Amino acid sequence: MRVISLVTEGIERAAEAGCLEWLFAQDADIICLQDTRCAEHTLKGDAFFPDGYHPYFLDHYDNPRRNGVAIYCRTLPKAIIWGLGFGDFDAQGLYIQADYEQVSVGSVLVPSGRADPQAMETKLHFLSQLSGHLAKVRNKRRGYILCGGWELMAYHADAEDAGNSTSLPGLSATERGWLLDLYDSGYTDAFKVIDSEPGAYTWWPDGDEAGGLRADTQIISDLLVDRVSAVKIYDEEAFSHHAPVVIDYDIPL
Repeated sequence: MRVISLVTEGIERAAEAGCLEWLFAQDADIICLQDTRCAEHTLKGDAFFPDGYHPYFLDHYDNPRRNGVAIYCRTLPKAIIWGLGFGDFDAQGLYIQADYEQVSVGSVLVPSGRADPQAMETKLHFLSQLSGHLAKVRNKRRGYILCGGWELMAYHADAEDAGNSTSLPGLSATERGWLLDLYDSGYTDAFKVIDSEPGAYTWWPDGDEAGGLRADTQIISDLLVDRVSAVKIYDEEAFSHHAPVVIDYDIPL
């Protein structure tokens, strides 16, 4: 099973850059998109609804040009879950999940904390609720794959120009602590199962000339650790400030 995840920064703009053509040519079983910034009903044509995939969207309720997540499934899922049951956040288009017999795959967009202290407070509130949810589901008899634009990093080595800085997005002590606690509680960074070397970056928030960050990944429940078979970050083309994360799993759907 191949799963691809990408923060598009607007699915229509990314499509103009060739993103969808590339994605649908990668033999992916599941494609998770974040920050789609669209209203599903306004998308037209085969570019967004190709043969061979079942697409599902969750848009921001009040302003579809903000946030938004989507998941494209080649095999029809048993169920789709829109949102996480978080009253403060479900209308903001932050989470969608496809359920299969052995595995659930979620597309998650963590709210950005970059704008101001209030934005950071909102981000940490979302993460607090998310950790509670993940604690509840980790012991279920199924695997979980959470594909995300996390805006989080566990280690300074995940940032190209970090040094010992805590001012980069996702690298404060509080944010790092949340992610490290998650990795200690039954979840794993799927990319690092295969590739633990520094230098693999997925996000260039200040453009190509600034340092890269590895803030996008697929986080898996520990039940799936031995199912990760190959990982890749595709950075040969720029579809947004983020690069697609491609991970293969030995999991039948």
